[in-house]
Amino acid sequence: MPASHTFAHATYLMQIFTAAFLAILFLQSGIDKVVDRRGNLEWLKGHFAKSPLAGIVPALLTIITILETAAGAFSGIGCAAVILLHDSTLAFYGAVISAVAIIALFLGQRMAKDYAGAAVLVPYFLLALVAIYLLAQR
Repeated sequence: MPASHTFAHATYLMQIFTAAFLAILFLQSGIDKVVDRRGNLEWLKGHFAKSPLAGIVPALLTIITILETAAGAFSGIGCAAVILLHDSTLAFYGAVISAVAIIALFLGQRMAKDYAGAAVLVPYFLLALVAIYLLAQR
């Protein structure tokens, strides 16, 4: 581990914290979509009822579930790899998949004309971009 109070140590800690945050965010969301698929599907059907996406909600739920679960798994395993191996590769890919998932969610919210819901995603997207940058550091 790098010496305390250095740029390298701060970067190392930020890599751990961003990867952990994305792991928690996306594992919880992805697992919820697996465990309560029916409830999520019913809510999403209503949410997208008046949008061009109305007819493909089940397929979109499957896609976003895969994206979120993959983002969370890569971020979680990557966080452990940063701590134990000082290797940020898996966490980097977790952050990239996280950004893709957030863009997909943002598109869905905009298509459903849920502008407030879309706005809530902006800080998460910015965090994913920062994580990509930080995790590209060795």
